[in-house]
Amino acid sequence: MLNITDHGAVREIQMDRPPVNALGPELVSALGEAMKAAASESRAVVLSGRDGIFSAGLDVPTLLTLDESAMSDFWGAFSGLMETVARMPIPTAAAVTGHSPAGGAVINLFCDVRIMSRGRFKIGLNETQVGLMLPPFVHQALVRLVGAHRAERLIVSGALVGPEQAQGLGLVDDLADDPAATVQAAIDWCQAHLALPPHAMSTNRRSMRESLTALFDSPDAGDHQAFLDVWFSEETQATMKALVASLKNKG
Repeated sequence: MLNITDHGAVREIQMDRPPVNALGPELVSALGEAMKAAASESRAVVLSGRDGIFSAGLDVPTLLTLDESAMSDFWGAFSGLMETVARMPIPTAAAVTGHSPAGGAVINLFCDVRIMSRGRFKIGLNETQVGLMLPPFVHQALVRLVGAHRAERLIVSGALVGPEQAQGLGLVDDLADDPAATVQAAIDWCQAHLALPPHAMSTNRRSMRESLTALFDSPDAGDHQAFLDVWFSEETQATMKALVASLKNKG
């Protein structure tokens, strides 16, 4: 599910779980372990996806089969992955190589920089449209990135936007012409930061990211039980089952 490539001191962790890099228990676990390994084995990380798709978000068909205990374990692992990314001691760039809705967009919030491929791709937090709530660490990370008013508009509507609009909103930092160029731009960004005086760069980076890492300091940062209550509510279950049915019909 992952392809690991070292570009000198920069490690690329590419999600490769066909067809859409859906975030199920196995991929989330693998990503967490790969990020932790990179933190000690590399000097910077690029997190990338497949051509045309970064990640379509949570693996809803699989997660709908889990009971409350198993879903609780998954949500803890997913929240833990976001914390791992946020606390990475080395520069971390997201190479958004295509569509990146919901959970795919969430991961990007905790990286240092987001570079997205131009094209007919969409990115955003569309959880409202599928009946889900966002925990505090997610909506506060989005506020940190784009500001309170823009975050409110994006979250409440569940809007998905194209690359140019995403850049204008501050949801992504830069654009590249295609997926390969996107990965290369992310590698270049990392290498440029590694060329800076290392102690000054690391110290200033850590200071500027304190508002992000602090989101995980509270024991109820993930709003764990509140998320589970919404997940297993009649409204959310019906909405997600209808979504899965529609996707099967399209397939």
